[in-house]
Amino acid sequence: MNRRTVFLTTLAVTTALTLTACGSEEPDAPAKGSGKETLSTAPVSSAPASDGRPAVELPSDLSYTFDWPKTGDKERDAVLADSEQSIKAVDQAIVNQNALDKAYLYYYEGEAAAETQKFVQNYVAHKAGITGSYRFYAPEVSVDKDGTASLNYCEDQGKAFVKYLETGEIKKTEVTAKSYVVYHTSLKRDEDKGAWVIQKIVSQSGSTKCQP
Repeated sequence: MNRRTVFLTTLAVTTALTLTACGSEEPDAPAKGSGKETLSTAPVSSAPASDGRPAVELPSDLSYTFDWPKTGDKERDAVLADSEQSIKAVDQAIVNQNALDKAYLYYYEGEAAAETQKFVQNYVAHKAGITGSYRFYAPEVSVDKDGTASLNYCEDQGKAFVKYLETGEIKKTEVTAKSYVVYHTSLKRDEDKGAWVIQKIVSQSGSTKCQP
């Protein structure tokens, strides 16, 4: 199964860097070269630390659209808010080239954290970053009385690409059915953090539900 999933979440870019519940596909080895890293480091998207949550800063060549309207329910809206930050936190780890970045580890635990570490490490090993824009939409969220929740949502990866840091090469790919990914996440309320953390995430590319 594909996944920005167990992770990542967003994980997962169009080039087959989506995580899989049973492992992750490696990006093509970057072209040889000694050029300077050209991935922008100026933060354009920044979420300051609050209530113990880590700050997340992302470069100006990354953009996000979350078509996640508020539900009017406090807990369901909290799941959506924390999930948005968890997605960005994983991308920050890729940008920082740090498979143990503290921000994503705040939002991922257990199996999800282990798979996310592998996912980010894959980018680090290939000296690869990400660039472009992501869109997330069609959320379906439910919260149970036992402190667990589920969130299903879609991602459009059609304008998101891998960027190799040594050469500055951007690997652009055509938009296909696989550019649309559906995610199924399981979360639990961490009372010590006061946040919803991801325990498991599974995704499927080419989802007919998510295609326009």
